[in-house]
Amino acid sequence: MVKRKVVFRKKRQNRLGMFLVLTVVLMLLVVVSFKSVELKQKQETYAAKEKALQEQIDAENARTQEIEEYRKYTQTKKYVEEVAKDKLGLVKEGEIIYKPKD
Repeated sequence: MVKRKVVFRKKRQNRLGMFLVLTVVLMLLVVVSFKSVELKQKQETYAAKEKALQEQIDAENARTQEIEEYRKYTQTKKYVEEVAKDKLGLVKEGEIIYKPKD
């Protein structure tokens, strides 16, 4: 009878231990699941931010290229002539100017 009580206690302790281990594993599974969902949401947010920033970088690169082309254009003789005509009213020698009648 004493042996039977010892066996019963061991089975009871074994079941309690298994229940505790199962509870801990389930809690870990729940925590990992929630963190996984949070990380996926953060990843989507960061991907959207990365896309927006890449678009800004591309726009700024295009703008930089336009500014460089304009800088090169302003150093040409044609640009100097246009500015002289438009802003200073200068004309080339032998050029005929038509003035509209009032």
